[in-house]
Amino acid sequence: MSSEVPHLEWLEKTSTFTSSCGRPITVYTFKHDAMDTAVMSAWAKHFRNHYCLDDELPYLKNPSKSNSEYLLTERFPDEKKKPGPSVRAGDFAEILIADYLEYIRNYNVPRTRYDRKIVTDESAKGSDVIAFKKQPNVISDTDELLVFEVKAKASENQKVNVLQTAIDHSGKDEVRLAESLNAMRQRLYDRKDFDGIQVVDRFQREADHPCKRSYGAAAVFTASSMHEDIIKASTTVEHPSADALELVVVGGTHLMTLVHELYRRAADEA
Repeated sequence: MSSEVPHLEWLEKTSTFTSSCGRPITVYTFKHDAMDTAVMSAWAKHFRNHYCLDDELPYLKNPSKSNSEYLLTERFPDEKKKPGPSVRAGDFAEILIADYLEYIRNYNVPRTRYDRKIVTDESAKGSDVIAFKKQPNVISDTDELLVFEVKAKASENQKVNVLQTAIDHSGKDEVRLAESLNAMRQRLYDRKDFDGIQVVDRFQREADHPCKRSYGAAAVFTASSMHEDIIKASTTVEHPSADALELVVVGGTHLMTLVHELYRRAADEA
């Protein structure tokens, strides 16, 4: 596993639930330790670079502000003013699932969703996480395009089934996928990442070169809001690609406290 994501050592598969429609729900526990300075610092740098690459920071930031001030006021969602905290939780959950898919499941997951946000306290539009699998320089019908919808409930003591919300919203991904791939391609071009563009290009040719299309719905809960019976009540029967849909749940204690600490460290250590 890459040294930039040591926090994934805290992610442990702990159970498998069964939904009301008979689909398996893979359950992970995120056993984080915010006192582990080395892991938190590596994670904070990795997390920060989704919003602004460190080597670009001197050129992009308002010169009247410190790195930390700039990140907290112009790049990161607000810690207190609504809807900032919920946007923080949502971005955190999406990036965690992207890390899981890339570093544990070995997908190619371009990170283009956060660094060009105009309004910090809004979630980025389009599909939450897009992941690819393909061999270099080969187009095959075994190439895979995976689209994950991710929802978070990081506040305490809430009985809300955000997995069901993720499932319902995942049903829209087929419609918005073309726009999301186009946006990804444009951002990769901005970075002059031509290898990344070639990968996206292959999956924009799906009509002529069929591939495997898969979907996912993930829910990231703080422990006090994660209720097994509510999660098991989830159903995929209305999803247009239910047979190609995987379900994932991640639970961890006091996640909102962890989210704010990660953003603080990401800013202060920039």
